Amino acid sequence: MQVLRVEEGRPGQYSDKDIGSGKREFSELLEHEKEELLQDQSEEDEKDNGRLQGTGTKKRRFTPEIGASNGKRSRKKQLASNYYEDADELMDEMEHDTEIAFMIKSKARRRGSPGRGKMNRSSSVDSGVKDESKNTTSYTSSSSPPSSPNSSVSVLRWDRGRCTSRHIKQDNGDVCFKCHQCMQESKTIVSCSKCKNNSYCIRCIKEWYPHMKVQEVKELCPFCRRNCNCNACLHSTGMIKTPKRDISDYEKAQHLAHLIRSMLPFLKELSDEQKEEIQIEANIQGESLSNIIIEQTLCYNDERVYCNHCATSIVDLHRSCPKCLYELCLSCCREIRQGFLLDRAEVKFQYRNMGCEYIHGGDPSPECCSLEAPDNHIEPLTGWNEPLTGWNANDDNSITCAPKEMGGCGESNLALKRILPCDWIASLEAKAKTVLDICETKYCTFKHECGERIDMLRKAASREDSCDNFLYCPDSRDTLKEGDLLHFRKHWINGEPVIVQNVLEQANGLSWEPMVMWRALSENMDPNSTSQFSEVKTIDCLAGCEVEINTRQFFEGYTEGRMYGNLWPEMLKLKDWPPSDKFENLLPRHCDEFITALPFQEYTDPRAGLLNLAVKLPPGVLKPDMGPKTYIAYGLVEELGRGDSVTKLHCDMSDAVNILTHTAEIKLGDEQKSAISMLKELHRAQDERELRNWVNSQSGQSGGDEEIIEKNYNRELKVPEDDADGPTLSGSPCTEAVEETGGALWDIFRREDVPKLEAYLKKHYKEFRHTYCSLVERVIHPIHDQSFYLTMDHKRKLKEEFGVEPWTFVQSLGEAVFIPAGCPHQVRNLKSCTKVAVDFVSPENVHECLRLTKDFRQLPKNHRAREDKLEIKKMILYAVDQAVKDLEALVATQV
Repeated sequence: MQVLRVEEGRPGQYSDKDIGSGKREFSELLEHEKEELLQDQSEEDEKDNGRLQGTGTKKRRFTPEIGASNGKRSRKKQLASNYYEDADELMDEMEHDTEIAFMIKSKARRRGSPGRGKMNRSSSVDSGVKDESKNTTSYTSSSSPPSSPNSSVSVLRWDRGRCTSRHIKQDNGDVCFKCHQCMQESKTIVSCSKCKNNSYCIRCIKEWYPHMKVQEVKELCPFCRRNCNCNACLHSTGMIKTPKRDISDYEKAQHLAHLIRSMLPFLKELSDEQKEEIQIEANIQGESLSNIIIEQTLCYNDERVYCNHCATSIVDLHRSCPKCLYELCLSCCREIRQGFLLDRAEVKFQYRNMGCEYIHGGDPSPECCSLEAPDNHIEPLTGWNEPLTGWNANDDNSITCAPKEMGGCGESNLALKRILPCDWIASLEAKAKTVLDICETKYCTFKHECGERIDMLRKAASREDSCDNFLYCPDSRDTLKEGDLLHFRKHWINGEPVIVQNVLEQANGLSWEPMVMWRALSENMDPNSTSQFSEVKTIDCLAGCEVEINTRQFFEGYTEGRMYGNLWPEMLKLKDWPPSDKFENLLPRHCDEFITALPFQEYTDPRAGLLNLAVKLPPGVLKPDMGPKTYIAYGLVEELGRGDSVTKLHCDMSDAVNILTHTAEIKLGDEQKSAISMLKELHRAQDERELRNWVNSQSGQSGGDEEIIEKNYNRELKVPEDDADGPTLSGSPCTEAVEETGGALWDIFRREDVPKLEAYLKKHYKEFRHTYCSLVERVIHPIHDQSFYLTMDHKRKLKEEFGVEPWTFVQSLGEAVFIPAGCPHQVRNLKSCTKVAVDFVSPENVHECLRLTKDFRQLPKNHRAREDKLEIKKMILYAVDQAVKDLEALVATQV
């Protein structure tokens, strides 16, 4: 046996008898090494004449024991064909050696000309292998060949978007071993026993694959597992095949028929609306319907057409001014004729920055108090949402262009125009009914009845006389079973959220560590836009305003936490990072990984979901931004009351699914906990003082509402005994779940509870704070304003006063939460969280999308939620059109 020994850069050899005792002095072994080395080299040079020596032999390498000063040595592992003879022995040693054992593969070296009979010690050290933890260098013998043909190591090189492997050789013929992750030489590496091409150094395994053991990497490397997060692989495309469940033609026909059947009522409504407007136009012109010719307006695929008054998307028929091109949707035309078109004037939303002391419970800064009120206070609501009196329809129901103060010319009558081909919607409706009748005749109705297991339900509320306190909560493996999609649909059609567990197990295990994503972005940066990613814009949750921070500092705070000077936790959150329209381009592997993990892909797949209306838009047509989107934010288990890492109460315009991909827990020290308690007392006193001042200003009395204030601020913050087993964070089983895997606390309200929820917020809005921690001064829409987060105390008061309780649950790592359109919801991070979400439009919830579109058009012009970004009417038309074509083709193949 050959043994490699390194001392002062000089390699030597030992026989088995010399290895016997670890107590042998190093100096004796070194002298013996020198004698045998010269003798062996001379013999082998004459015998082999330059060929590689020792092929197939096993090697051992010795290094001084950690902390030893007497020159004694400890044995390391034998290198077999793939580095190690006994993998279990290696793992045992790795567990005891915190500095990580050297694992070096011998490198092949061809001897030079026959004249090079003896080894030159000064040149024999071709490359070194550094032990990263001890910052020392060991060397391998230049004469050491690979132990077997299969043990040669290849490195991966990035080539046109793909990882390709090849051997890297130096000029002298030596094979260089590089880590596939960092692409650096002279590393302690582990080779994959399956592909026999890729190797990973110990340092990269520890840093970038902390959940993998060395033995696991040796058996199947990250590249073979398709979760390699090296820079080359992160930027590759097509390495992950997003799964598409194989469905039969029968199932596909049933899904398409379900989509068409669900859309027919809305298609009929759109068709009837257009027929009504065409009839009005015929009356204005004094012609029959058959003689009415509607001019088609020019509209490019890459542009959206909006109503100039309500900002609703226009999909086909509308009225347009021939002089100034002012455009009006059919809904606004109908409201003008009925005499209740509402004003959409802008409303100022401006909060004063009253200084840091005020934010933390102190008095406003003197500079703020000296500012004039008109420039800094929110103006009272005047005229907004009131009927317009200066814009009415003519006697023949024709409509004159809007007055100049509203953006029109006030002169010409609005002409009826169309965007789509003539009678296209009516024709589509007739065609949809026909193909649906054929399908229902050919295919019987798909029915699958089976009961739900009790372990697939999770308690999320404690409402009395309610049958929806439990949410459907299957495992990701169960979602792949036949018939489970109908279980999902059963709950989904009722507007109930759904939670799917362990969805990341269906993916490849790609790391969602924020620094991995940041590293991928850094490598993929455009040199001209480096500054775009060196700093990120975040939301300071305490002040509610945007701040810029160095990207690395943000991610360090993600794991370590940040605090203000007074020790109050600083909560920051990124939203839609990287820019949502570039997620797939900048992070292609993460995008594929996310789509792979999505459950119920018939609904959620953003590329080809069979029941996802959002993917039915034809190529070239401008599409809404549905994601995926990344949400990265700090979090804390303790509810602060101010500055919590929250997504405030809001209502999405479409359905959504949100997956928790990564968490990091931030621990608070005793000193910080004490400071937080004292600051909370200052906050409470400030809240009570300002509420009293506001009540006095409204009532003109000095103490008439003391009872209200006492009721609000002397309430005991404890969980009622009746709800001791409910979904609360303290005093319940959920506490353990939070400590283990829980990351985010969700509150999702039922659609039928929205009116009561809005009434509560309008009644108590002065108890909430918004930008710069100022009191909420105005409510345009309690939910769409996104100004409120209901704390545990507010949720208790909501239940006491209005009998409303949300579904409340903790989202754990790897869980996907489905949020139906039209359900108001809020989220608070219990840990630092990375969540990835995608929007989709399901047939079951199109009616809610339409309702929300009507709500949004009633908002002021400058309201954050007013724009019709979804364009649901356009989506309905194109989805039915595509489904009809697909179903016709499917029926034709069955003939």
